[in-house]
Amino acid sequence: MSDYRVADVMTRQVIYLSAETTLDEAARVMKEADIGDVVVTDGATLAGLLTDRDIVVRAVAANSDPTSTTIGSITTREVVMIEQNCSAGDAAALMRERGVRRVLVCDAERKLVGIVSLGDLAVQLDPQSALGQISEQSPTV
Repeated sequence: MSDYRVADVMTRQVIYLSAETTLDEAARVMKEADIGDVVVTDGATLAGLLTDRDIVVRAVAANSDPTSTTIGSITTREVVMIEQNCSAGDAAALMRERGVRRVLVCDAERKLVGIVSLGDLAVQLDPQSALGQISEQSPTV
């Protein structure tokens, strides 16, 4: 894994949503794009990162109304970033150190260029890992 750079394993598709976006709309966007996170903005400023888990744990579990609750109210404000030329091993170590599953990826000028997740790292380390987990969890008929 250490032979790979973050740029080699990251997801380049970054979707931005305004902090004023409602939970139901954010969930719809995530479903349509088949992603588990979006970058939240407040105007031109990066406000944080919202994951599907944030929606479940911070909103659904608290019985928040998904049509009126905004993503800005449940967004993780502390974002963790790594430069795209760092090694995938560095990304894994950073995730472990900070206790996160996703890290925003920036270029040398600190412009956001992607997101790297534990899943991205696992697939790079063992391409069959994602398929193995799916087949192990899938019910048998």
